[in-house]
Amino acid sequence: MTGDHAARRRRTADRKGDLRERAILDTCEALLARQGYDAVTVGDLAQGAGITRGALYFYFGSKQEVVTALVARTVAHLWERSRATAEAEEPRQAIAVAMRRTIELWSDHGPVMRTAIDLSLSVPEIGALWSRTADLFSAAITAVLERAGVQAGTGPEQASAMGRALCWMIERTFYHASQQSPQELRRASATCEHIWLISAGLKA
Repeated sequence: MTGDHAARRRRTADRKGDLRERAILDTCEALLARQGYDAVTVGDLAQGAGITRGALYFYFGSKQEVVTALVARTVAHLWERSRATAEAEEPRQAIAVAMRRTIELWSDHGPVMRTAIDLSLSVPEIGALWSRTADLFSAAITAVLERAGVQAGTGPEQASAMGRALCWMIERTFYHASQQSPQELRRASATCEHIWLISAGLKA
């Protein structure tokens, strides 16, 4: 076998592996939405991905590993959107964009994000991913507050402490709203945006 042919075979195998891994993660997300973490089995994941149970173990060692990988994929979107919020120039617009994107993320991935929150204390890898996500979002909120004129610092009335409190308020509010309806998500977003604007001194 020539070197070129072997390389092509490796690339083909890699692509198949990527597609199978994606199918497993997509199946996991669908099952979390339909039946919740506790009810999902490795057999369900394999069947939904169109592979055998043994083949699934080639990619992931357990259901928990599948969910951890799915959380990692989901929070990558959160990280990107947090950076976009932090880099936006006009605070009022940054807040509106951030809340709109938060609605989109919870609408599209609510079951995954709720599962990440639920498992963050018992699964260290998921806890680390979610903690990093909170840190990035807190930093993005803090940056917006500072651009709006809130004093930098960690005191109770300063941007860093306010940013972290707003981050956890938004997380908990969306966690509950996402279990109800799209209308509740929009109402939750409007309330969080209102509080963020007040905190930034941008609301009369």
